[in-house]
Amino acid sequence: MRHFGHVSPDVRAALFHREPAEFTAGAPPAELATALGATLYSPATRPHLAGDIRAQAARGVVSMVLCLEDSIADGEVPEAEVNVVRQLRELERQDRQGAGGVLPLLFVRTREAGQIPDLVARLGPAARLLSGFVLPKFTADHGIAFLEAVIKAEQVAEPGGRRLYAMPVVESPEVLHLESRAAALRGIARVLEQYRERVLAVRLGVTDFCAAYGLRRSPDMTAYDVQLVAAAIGDVVNVFGRADGSGFTVTGPVWEYFRQQERLFKPQLRSSPFAAGRAEELRAALIEHDMDGLLREISLDRANGLQGKTCIHPSHVAPVHALSVVSHEEYVDATDIVRKSGAGGGVMRSAYTNKMNEAKPHRAWAERTLRRARAFGVAREDTTFVELLAAAAGRGES
Repeated sequence: MRHFGHVSPDVRAALFHREPAEFTAGAPPAELATALGATLYSPATRPHLAGDIRAQAARGVVSMVLCLEDSIADGEVPEAEVNVVRQLRELERQDRQGAGGVLPLLFVRTREAGQIPDLVARLGPAARLLSGFVLPKFTADHGIAFLEAVIKAEQVAEPGGRRLYAMPVVESPEVLHLESRAAALRGIARVLEQYRERVLAVRLGVTDFCAAYGLRRSPDMTAYDVQLVAAAIGDVVNVFGRADGSGFTVTGPVWEYFRQQERLFKPQLRSSPFAAGRAEELRAALIEHDMDGLLREISLDRANGLQGKTCIHPSHVAPVHALSVVSHEEYVDATDIVRKSGAGGGVMRSAYTNKMNEAKPHRAWAERTLRRARAFGVAREDTTFVELLAAAAGRGES
């Protein structure tokens, strides 16, 4: 699979200085974690889930979560489990027969640890399609049982299956409450360190953070405008996002809006980048569907050390992936910094002559940027975000 793989080769060649690399579910964990991109959640009760998965993969989705937790009612869990097993078995049958194209990385979000090995056992050969499980409301007290369940599931899976990874969700009130946050995060960190090779990424449950105080942000505001949430995100990244080898990939929070709402503030997107051709039409569509707030939040995710994003609507995928592409300027800077670091360090003026690149302090940023460049590609010098977004959304010329 590859990002922008649903875009025609001619369009990719016109947009990218370096095209996104192909990768498989067996790629190294750091590569997989970076490549998750927009992880699309789907309720496990959907009656045509197998077809939905194939349809989304054909539109550029690379990772999906089949949710047995908050997206469905408590009484629907048994039926949803049966549906997941049935739909994944159908996908496996199609895949074995060579039908339907490449599937995305698939994860299941469970409610209880015991569901994990039980589902894998019921899936039989279809378990080979799973890349892992999302572990909700993860705490130090309950997290070990979930992680051990993932290990057990891999052991009971039929031979030939994939390595099963875990993606714990940090969303409990203990992480949000000031008096318990530091201890809660330290406890989770100790648990995750014991299972480091099993943890693909740490996900943020910002909706649950807001729920602890009866809050909900409007489409005009990002998670970073809600100070309680922003403080918690900062501390989560502080503990889990370190670049010294002790950290993990931390993914961005969900954006809840996908339909027109009454707007309280002026649109946040400037007109100038959208002035040419059909770009103004695209800008209007983004504003109409509250995507300008999403774009701002994605940019703030990146600035605050988060990669990828939890998505609950297919329309959110293209903006996340378009903004994940490395710009030509970023790529040149990162390449120069890594090269200078290998030569003993020092400072240099950037090739774009607009900033200072200091080899040692900027080395971790450069290495992370080059990993992202491999996953999402490097844009040509004259390629704009609008062109990338149009291509990712299927609106590019072919």
